[in-house]
Amino acid sequence: MSKIFAFSIRKDEEPYLKEWAAAHPAVEVDFTDKLLTPETASLAKGADGVVVYQQLDYTPETLQALADLGITKMSLRNVGVDNIDMDKAKELGFEITNVPVYSPNAIAEHAAIQTARVLRQDKVLDEKIAKGDLRWAPTIGREVRDQTVGVIGTGHIGQVYMQIMEGFGAKVIAYDAFKNPELEKKGYYVDSLDDLYKQADVVSLHVPALKDTINMINDDTIAKMKDDVVLVNVSRGALVDTDAVVRALDSGKLFGFVMDTYEDEVGIFNEDWQGKDFPDARLKDLIDRPNVLVTPHTAFYTTHAVRNMVVKAFDNNLALVEGNTPETPVEVK
Repeated sequence: MSKIFAFSIRKDEEPYLKEWAAAHPAVEVDFTDKLLTPETASLAKGADGVVVYQQLDYTPETLQALADLGITKMSLRNVGVDNIDMDKAKELGFEITNVPVYSPNAIAEHAAIQTARVLRQDKVLDEKIAKGDLRWAPTIGREVRDQTVGVIGTGHIGQVYMQIMEGFGAKVIAYDAFKNPELEKKGYYVDSLDDLYKQADVVSLHVPALKDTINMINDDTIAKMKDDVVLVNVSRGALVDTDAVVRALDSGKLFGFVMDTYEDEVGIFNEDWQGKDFPDARLKDLIDRPNVLVTPHTAFYTTHAVRNMVVKAFDNNLALVEGNTPETPVEVK
């Protein structure tokens, strides 16, 4: 009988884990709510594979601790693999899978909703109403259909965001180093990022954090954007030089900022800071600003997406354990 052990299972994931286990009675399934570390790896003793999800790094020590238990089949419930020490994984012979597409709609919908909220100054209006101030002016909104929306990255999520924004009536332009032939045929792409910055009233990021994209939004690129631009980042915190964004908010260059990911989010997001000293003054300042909408990396967080992340990760791990080809392998290099 095969055994799969899952780490860092949240309460909202448990029903889907149990659903999968019930559908696979020939597989023993066990889990913990603890993150995978060199110390907690021992909980998986006797397992053939592990299912994981965390923002912590998968360090050489963590990978070695699993390998010492004879476990080298690891399935992530998320997309990102940049926190895995791939050199060590390769040395130890790890086979790894991820879930690259669990719900593009969840993330794209969140980005679109927050974009519209910034344009309509919802946060300002909500705060006024909560205080009993029901006057209109000066809190006037901008219609989405009047905007040119620039989408950087036209993968699954970027494409859904494009469709939603077009549904509002916006003009959509896009840039991607790897063009989608269908989108290219329809004339969405501009020639360069500079072209996109020059034209877009909204700039929305839908790219991974790679060497070429880290801090792609900085003082220089913001200077190339239109005045009163809205910046949207629901992808990776590292894409944005946060200090540059703060400067642009201070100067009025940015009309608003949608932020679901933050470069220093590990250890801060998904924690309760009520009644405690908040550990990041810059983030607190952003949260308090009337034209900034901060969410703690929750764009993905829907019932549809969470179920897919759990079920697909377990499907992948079972394939590895049984010596079959998983649906979404990660190249270990």
